[in-house]
Amino acid sequence: MHARYRPTRPFFPSFVATIGIAALGCAGASDVSTATTPADRVYVGDHIVTLEDAHADATALAVRGEKIVWVGDREDAAAWQGPGTETVELGDRALLPGFIDAHGHLAGQAALVGVANVSSPPVGPVANIEDLQHVLREHIAKNDIAEGEWVLGYGYDDSLLAEGRHPTRHDLDAVSTDHPIALNHVSGHLGAANSRALADVGYTAETPDPAGGTIRRETDGRTPNGVLEETASFALRQKLGGQPTPAAYAAAVAAFAAHGVTTIQDGASSPATVAQLEALDQAGGLAADVVLYPFGMDPKAIPADFAFGDRTPRVKVPGVKLMLDGSPQGKTAYLTEPYHVPPHGKGADYRGYPIVPKPAVERLVAHWAGRGVPIIAHANGDAAADLLIGALAAAAPTHDHRTVMIHSQVVREDQLDRMRDLAIIPSYFSAHTFYWGDWHRDSVLGPERGARISPTRSTVERGMHFTVHNDTPIVPPDMIRLLWATTNRITRSGQVLGPEQRISIEQALRAMTIEGAYQSFDEGRKGSLAVGKQADLVILSANPLETAREDLLGLRVESTLSRGKVVYER
Repeated sequence: MHARYRPTRPFFPSFVATIGIAALGCAGASDVSTATTPADRVYVGDHIVTLEDAHADATALAVRGEKIVWVGDREDAAAWQGPGTETVELGDRALLPGFIDAHGHLAGQAALVGVANVSSPPVGPVANIEDLQHVLREHIAKNDIAEGEWVLGYGYDDSLLAEGRHPTRHDLDAVSTDHPIALNHVSGHLGAANSRALADVGYTAETPDPAGGTIRRETDGRTPNGVLEETASFALRQKLGGQPTPAAYAAAVAAFAAHGVTTIQDGASSPATVAQLEALDQAGGLAADVVLYPFGMDPKAIPADFAFGDRTPRVKVPGVKLMLDGSPQGKTAYLTEPYHVPPHGKGADYRGYPIVPKPAVERLVAHWAGRGVPIIAHANGDAAADLLIGALAAAAPTHDHRTVMIHSQVVREDQLDRMRDLAIIPSYFSAHTFYWGDWHRDSVLGPERGARISPTRSTVERGMHFTVHNDTPIVPPDMIRLLWATTNRITRSGQVLGPEQRISIEQALRAMTIEGAYQSFDEGRKGSLAVGKQADLVILSANPLETAREDLLGLRVESTLSRGKVVYER
């Protein structure tokens, strides 16, 4: 595909379904005259959730090869069945479109293979710094890590540690001074290092803070204490090893598939990641579709003739990823009003900070919009949201740009109005309502702002496109928990955070399927169960539309199919 996207039509589910049916010469459920070749598989049941108005009451669906070839009534299914057709009786189970990962990091998930899990429950075992130290010591012993080799950990969360703080170099020196130790914060925006790791990357008392980052200091105001924010943590990440192996990618894809995900995103891809995943697909090594967004902060890193769009059958590069600010739970997101409780060493007026200044954001957005390249931009804080909104308004793209504001954690009502007018798609990290809802309310934002994180109801009321995501590996790719969190907004402590922002189960399902497809220009081939679309399917233990919202966590993924092939079975 040429680097400039061709505008696609607006998304109307029934219209897309009609076009697909007409292309196959099948006007509806009662017309089965085109079933001259039996289907490979026919699903029959009372819980087929098509998310298509034209087939809201479907009780059967046929798949041939990679495509859905028929959707209709069980009475007509016999016309699609032959000697080699597999018939799947769903019973109480439900058939839905495969879930779409609206934002995540496949390469990041693959990179966790062989890395110590220092997360807090329910993701990991760490409740305090002593637990963290124990996990690291066991990891070193179990893997026989030699002196001088890096020891890596992921997922520590200061908001959940009993001490209520980040581990420092002193805490990690107690584990080992012979190994450089680097831990990635659960947000992915901070890190912790021991003295050996700091020395290996050249951080000393004389090292200045890099632009867009902070090296936290001891009480003397000079000596690094081991905690690194934003760009200051990049030096550690460069030491964390090379590209994941094909086996690591296979394990990562399997983890997504086990949660019903059939299209996986890799946000902020490196050129090496794009090339490696293309090669894996060409070798038959990808079991799900992958949507990649190369890091676009340095336009020179992406050749002017780079072909955006479909690269290989399973690899698509729709656009680029920009990074505008940090993490709310890590208190580096860029806010218009100060943090409720500022981080240690910061004043009462502390509002976080942008990764790059406003003029740089404007130049980047103008550059990519001028080339017709879609943009997804990480903007957690409302001040960062203002940067993207202002830059896109100034760029004034006339093509179907589908700019996505990743996370959009604290967007205000007035910002949603402008986002609607500019056709900016918010992609909400609505799993936050469970994982860090209490932290946002009590420490990060305060009760009023905290109750409005991921304002999905406000977005629905404006008739806007929007998606929801897990940002894996920040949290696991658990789509059932994401559905539960988006519709319930229940925190770890069992409180409902902003009940007025809850949405219906169907609205949340659409955000996880058909809206995810729309976000990456794939609504014509993914996201719902319609004739002509890819047979990306998930079978759940029960119909979520007939499940009480508080009981959604009890749903199980029974089977996942990508392009008609089973890639996970419970």
